[in-house]
Amino acid sequence: MDHYDGEEDYMPQEDDWDRDLLLDPAWEKQQRKTFTAWCNSHLRKAGTQIENIEEDFRDGLKLMLLLEVISGERLAKPERGKMRVHKISNVNKALDFIASKGVKLVSIGAEEIVDGNAKMTLGMIWTIILRFAIQDISVEETSAKEGLLLWCQRKTAPYKNVNIQNFHISWKDGLGFCALIHRHRPELIDYGKLRKDDPMTNLNTAFDVAEKYLDIPKMLDAEDIVGTARPDEKAIMTYVSSFYHAFSGAQKAETAANRICKVLAVNQENEQLMEDYEKLASDLLEWIRRTIPWLENRLPENTMQAMQQKLEDFRDYRRLHKPPKVQEKCQLEINFNTLQTKLRLSNRPAFMPSEGKMVSDINNAWGNLEGAEKGYEEWLLNEIRRLERLDHLAEKFRQKAAIHEAWTEGKEDMLQKRDYETASLSEIKALLKKHEAFESDLAAHQDRVEQIAAIAQELNELDYYDSPSVNARCQRICDQWDALGALTQKRSEALQRTEKLLETIDQLYLEFAKRAAPFNNWMEGAMEDLQDTFIVHTIEEIQGLSTAHEQFKATLPEADKERQAILGIHNEIAKIVQTYHVNMAGTNPYTTINPQEINAKWDKVMTSRDIENKMTKKYKQQSSFVCPHRVLLQEIGRISIEMHGTLEDQLTHLRQYEKSIVNYKPKIDQLEGDHQLIQEALIFDNKHTNYTMEHIRVGWEQLLTTIARTINEIENQILTRDAKGISQDQLNEFRASFNHFDRDRSGTLGAEEFKACLISLGFDIANDAQGENEFSRIMSIVDPNRMGIVTFQAFIDFMSRETADTDTADQVMASFKVLAGDKNYILADELRRELPPDQAEYCIARMAPYTGPDGVPGALDYMSFSTALYGESDL
Repeated sequence: MDHYDGEEDYMPQEDDWDRDLLLDPAWEKQQRKTFTAWCNSHLRKAGTQIENIEEDFRDGLKLMLLLEVISGERLAKPERGKMRVHKISNVNKALDFIASKGVKLVSIGAEEIVDGNAKMTLGMIWTIILRFAIQDISVEETSAKEGLLLWCQRKTAPYKNVNIQNFHISWKDGLGFCALIHRHRPELIDYGKLRKDDPMTNLNTAFDVAEKYLDIPKMLDAEDIVGTARPDEKAIMTYVSSFYHAFSGAQKAETAANRICKVLAVNQENEQLMEDYEKLASDLLEWIRRTIPWLENRLPENTMQAMQQKLEDFRDYRRLHKPPKVQEKCQLEINFNTLQTKLRLSNRPAFMPSEGKMVSDINNAWGNLEGAEKGYEEWLLNEIRRLERLDHLAEKFRQKAAIHEAWTEGKEDMLQKRDYETASLSEIKALLKKHEAFESDLAAHQDRVEQIAAIAQELNELDYYDSPSVNARCQRICDQWDALGALTQKRSEALQRTEKLLETIDQLYLEFAKRAAPFNNWMEGAMEDLQDTFIVHTIEEIQGLSTAHEQFKATLPEADKERQAILGIHNEIAKIVQTYHVNMAGTNPYTTINPQEINAKWDKVMTSRDIENKMTKKYKQQSSFVCPHRVLLQEIGRISIEMHGTLEDQLTHLRQYEKSIVNYKPKIDQLEGDHQLIQEALIFDNKHTNYTMEHIRVGWEQLLTTIARTINEIENQILTRDAKGISQDQLNEFRASFNHFDRDRSGTLGAEEFKACLISLGFDIANDAQGENEFSRIMSIVDPNRMGIVTFQAFIDFMSRETADTDTADQVMASFKVLAGDKNYILADELRRELPPDQAEYCIARMAPYTGPDGVPGALDYMSFSTALYGESDL
């Protein structure tokens, strides 16, 4: 130990040696055997040994190696030459190293050792034994020889016939050695069967057991001790010191094993947490990877039904598939923060997930998912609008085409008739007027044909999937229209030629035909407009339709007058026929329209006015969305968490608030239903609010995530407080100081704010180069990513670390060295003997092979393993 002065310790021994220069031959024999065995017990760690103590140390090489093994230090590089000067240089290096340890060497020079002087060599070895094997022995403030003697007396006190008073004759009967072994390892010796009058058996039993089970080499011979009146004290002390080191290390080994078990348990738990994080992160990222291509698929469907199914699938994703993943993402962040807190508390390096699995990577992937999701919904709605528009146009085309085709049916045959060739004059007049009425009707249908062509063109431009059939039908209509025009012109010319031959025509029939045809055409147009499917997306469009409908209703009285007038003409014809008994060969020759058809169509026009009710309902449906939408936004807008009281009180308050927020979920679901009804009604704009359902969804998810993160932060603070022994008052002081300098209430401190906060808490950070270096060191701890900000959790971790006592890599390394018997490596059997089975196998599986020059087969490197536990190297 450092507090022993070398000169004071060794002067008495040196005086004794001077007096004992002329050794008793028996003592010299004992010393040779004992010192040789002691040296070999250490040299074997380096893979070598000596046979003759005065000869094998002459070149100084094994002497330097012995000092390196027992001291754990490197000596100067030895000379490899064979000349005497090289040997003297090596011995002098060894003697200088001994002197550097506070040992004053007297009358021992390098020349005597090189010359093989046995007495000087033995004296030098005894000096080494005193310094490195006996000096550090300390029992109740006594040290070295006195401490070793007191230790022997205490350990053998309970045993009969054992009375240790010195290091020579007290050991002759061998019971002292047996008592030391039995006291520490009672299963090795049956002490009750030993007899004081049989020293040879006692000594050989002790020596054999010590060599076999305690790894203490046989340094003495029983015959030499029994046959010598006074055994050599130095030999006995050397041998007994080996027992002291072997048994005193047992308690150290147990303590070291306990420390290693504790460290390994923490490491195993943390590794399990890391594996759980990696698996959860991989599963979440895999789900995101599979989902994003589905959301990015923009291949449109041809029918509304298919697109509605896509929209329903998307809603199932929103309602059923995404919410559990939101919870998994939140739980992943909580697990990550908890793991990092445990690593900090156990003085372990921060956990770095696999590449691509950082929390930031998951957040980025989640952001990509959100972006694809938002674009997908927009695309779905746009496609639905497009298909709705296409379906509406296609239906409108079919309606107009059907009306036109029904009107043109038989017209070509009629125009090709040659009935005027055999008709009377009155019949010719009738045919001519009828043809004029037809021309008026034909002109009235010109607008419909143009509308049909325009709709077909628009369907082509919008890429309608059934455009070929539309184009074919439109082409047939146009071709037929051209043919009708040509036939009409041809028949008109024929009737005009025949008109000169005819002079009479029934004016009343003609007037009826002229007025009935336009009115009939107006009614058909009105019915078509009233029965037309309308699509609106805003309240303004609904109001525009309502205004147009009111204007239409205002024209009905005038139309009714026209209808009455037309019916009056027919009544006048009937009156003339009845009055003058006109013989009518048939119906009105100028038109096929009759009063019954006019009345029937008029009734249909009047019953089609219920469009007003449909618009009113749609307006009310859109307006009803505003109220619950605003209520939810007001509820979310009231979030503000003010922390007061103890951490447990804050945690209770946050969990109660989280429960109340979760209870609000049915209202969110109700609002989703209202939003779905509005979308199904094809109303996409709401001027009564600026908030969309997307805003509410994002706000709801952010609210739940914020509450969960805040709860996790408080739990980590409690974990830090309990693990580091921080009082509530200290935490409150830390929180108050942090909040005082967090002037922008961002939850973080800038570098200057953090520096001011530390100074306010008593840290001595001067405005000079040394103070700046110290502050830079602190910033590298609390802000390892160099973001320029300090979070409250990092601040708490730093403040708690300043006062905490934690395990270090050096402490664990020292514990392993104890288990290894002071070797630079450890064997698998030693780990299995000292540690629990699971933790012993854990170490064996992870320790690298030892590659040092003193290694043996199966040696394991516990030093690199210890540094790896604390992140100072790779495990």
